[in-house]
Amino acid sequence: MWLIRITLFSGLFLFFNSLAQAVALPGPLVETDWLAAHRGDVVLLDVRANTAKYTRKPRYKKDKKTGKQKLVAVGGHIPGAVLIDYKKVRATRTINGRKVTRLIPERPAFARLMQAAGVNQDSVIVITSAGESNHDMFMATRLYWQLKYFGHDQVAILNGGIAQWLLDGRPISSKPVKVKAGNWRGGPERRELLALSEDVAAVAGKGRVQLVDTRPLSQYFGTYRKGYVYARGHIPGAKPLPNELLTNPKLPARFLPVDEVRTLAKELGIDPAAPTITYCNSGHLASGSWFIFSELMGNPKVRLYDGSMHQWTLEKRPVRAMKLE
Repeated sequence: MWLIRITLFSGLFLFFNSLAQAVALPGPLVETDWLAAHRGDVVLLDVRANTAKYTRKPRYKKDKKTGKQKLVAVGGHIPGAVLIDYKKVRATRTINGRKVTRLIPERPAFARLMQAAGVNQDSVIVITSAGESNHDMFMATRLYWQLKYFGHDQVAILNGGIAQWLLDGRPISSKPVKVKAGNWRGGPERRELLALSEDVAAVAGKGRVQLVDTRPLSQYFGTYRKGYVYARGHIPGAKPLPNELLTNPKLPARFLPVDEVRTLAKELGIDPAAPTITYCNSGHLASGSWFIFSELMGNPKVRLYDGSMHQWTLEKRPVRAMKLE
């Protein structure tokens, strides 16, 4: 009997001790010093569209004035980081008889992607990107949003990405990483993080929920449009918060301090604490403004319009564009 009690006690001790040893993320953003100290405690996911650079060496150029080597192109990856092809993060789905591209995939497909990257149900995840532009950082926020949507909370983003890691003089690798398949399956879907076309149509131009357009002003006003967007302009009632205002414009693309973004938003007539739906062309850039309002500013009433202008114009819904006199 006493042997059973000792065995049970030992098992419980090991169980709770393992929980106590699990690394705690400091927040939705981590810096390179924290990651360097905890790299072995987390699953590193390196998300990028140009997957060839994952195994290339970074490129430097000698500064003529100082004689120092200057980073001009990110290459390689943080040792142990598993490559995630951004093209596989999103999927084409049929909505009301229409093929809509770049949407959040069904759970089984996303689970397979995470499992292939070695992610387990209890993994603490840090997402990295090249960090050369806000487009890179918003690939990270898009993957972050999808993990959150599917119920995974232990996730953060490396501020400034690999560019910041390199500038801080930390080690880099150009060798592919092989991992053992994980058992990730996620949790209950958080529908409150997602806005559908019907949700947007119900509030467009009515003021009850503010719509934030994260695209460049040329696309907001309609002087230019992407090829997969079928009408120029913006959703009625939407206010612009251009993506280039949200991160440092040069390498490394670090997120601007929250107070600065809050001030910028207010100058553009946007209340960072109000119920909000963010959108862009495809749900990529809009994940950046969602991340800032929801995760960095702590606004619990922020949703991402996944289909964004691609789906909105595919469905021939109304838009507003600049009129020439």
